Parts: sequence; C-alpha cells; structure tokens
Amino acid sequence: MTLLSLKETYPDYRNTFSDDSLSHLNDYSVYVSDDDKVGSIEDGLFDDTTGRFRYLIVDTGMWIFGKKVLLPIGKAEFDTTNRRVYVRGLTKDQVESLPEYHGTQAVDYNHEESVRGVYREAPAGRSIPVEGRAYTQETYDYDQYDADLYTAPQTTDTNQPIRLYEERLIADKNRMKAGNVSVGKHVETESSQVSIPVERERVVIERTEGTGTMAADPDHVFADGEVARMEVYEEKANVRKEAFVREEVNVRKETDQEMVTEKASIRREELDVDSDGATEVVSR
Repeated sequence: MTLLSLKETYPDYRNTFSDDSLSHLNDYSVYVSDDDKVGSIEDGLFDDTTGRFRYLIVDTGMWIFGKKVLLPIGKAEFDTTNRRVYVRGLTKDQVESLPEYHGTQAVDYNHEESVRGVYREAPAGRSIPVEGRAYTQETYDYDQYDADLYTAPQTTDTNQPIRLYEERLIADKNRMKAGNVSVGKHVETESSQVSIPVERERVVIERTEGTGTMAADPDHVFADGEVARMEVYEEKANVRKEAFVREEVNVRKETDQEMVTEKASIRREELDVDSDGATEVVSR
C-alpha cells in the first residue's frame, strides 16, 4: 500500500473530476470553529490499493508559521457551499505536535503512527502513545483500528449525493521523432559503346587493251610527268559526351494511419445496500 498525491497522480484533476468537489480541493480553507481559520487545503493523499482518500494536506499558513500537516479524512467536515473544511476540537497544541509533512516520501508507517497518535481521542487533547498497540506495520488496517479517522468525510450540504466513481481509459498521443531520411546523389561509371558508319574513298585504276589507234602527234605521247590528279576523302568518327535527363525524382512525405489498442484494468465503485428486519428499500 502506498499513499499517492492527488495532484501528482492527476495533474489535470480539475477537469478529471469536473463534477466533484475534488476539482476544487485546494480552494477549501480549514477552520477549527466558525470564524477561526487555521490554514488551507493544498493536496490530498489516497490509498493506491483501494483508491480511498486517507489524508488532506493542510498548509497552516501563519497560524503555525507555514507548517504543513496531515489531516485524516475522517476528521474533516466539508462545507461545499462555502468551500470550508471544519476540524472541530482541533487545538493549536495538537497541530504543533503533528509531524511536519515534507512530501509523499516522508509518509511512511512511523510518520502515520505519529499522526494517528495526535488525532486519537485523549483527555485534554493530548496524544495517545502508540506503544503497546495491538497491531504491527504488516497487520494495520485503516478501517479496523481507526475507522473514525478514515471514514468518508461529513458534509453540511444535506443534498449532497453519494458519488460512485469509476476509472476510464483516456487515450492521448505524443508526437515524437522516429528517424531521418536523407536523399542524395552519387556518380557511377560504366563502359558504353556507340557505332556509326563512316565512308572512305579509294582510287580505282582500270587498265584495258589499246585500240591500236594512231597517235595524232608522236612527239607529245612519250613524255614524263603527272598525267592526272584526284582528291581522296574519308569520314572520321567524332564521339563526344552530352548530359541528358534520365529520370526525375520527387521527394515528399506521406502519413500512414494504424489503430493501436491497449488494455488495462480499471476500477468501478458499486453501491452496497444492507437492510435488516422488515425495512423496505426502493431503488429507482
């Protein structure tokens, strides 16, 4: 069993308990009589096993120089109309005898025993010693040994209904970074070939038998030197490289949605009605 803080367990408690006095818990002031204010409610502690409230955390302000103490829930009388909590018969000496509250870590078994010893009924408002008790840390039970300290609080609002609570699973989402995608380019080199037909001219000399025709001028037939000139051409392959757009790439993000289902155990209060004799109970 661990005592949990209302505000730490439910940071959004004002909306979580929007239809209940818990949503206005720290709006309550604490009085020991009709006009004697001794402090204000700062928070509450509940039992994580049963979910029942066990203590109110009271800031005594200037009454005891800002000391924070624990008030068992059974000693609180709620006035929901005026936002007041009355603790009848509480004395300044009793509050000074209470161990100071410094946080949930300080509320261990020994701390609670010191608190209970102050609030238990005793002559002249003096605390009852806890020595010789009939229980141990392992066997102590709030409702068995100190039911008057830990029963449901009283209220001066006679029309205040009995509220039955239930837990509900609230789903929320947190957006968090899942990773990075980097898109870049690199150059790969490979061998390629291209073919193109080229033309090359050549000189063809054809020789045939003479016709036996007599030369017109014998003096000009027999001579040395060039008798014909012909230019010869050929094509050479000219291979060069040019860059072309091979592919276009668009980079964008798309969102996929999937349903995530989680299971958890939740608690719900049910109403127990006990009657004896011939009492008739009508449920509507």
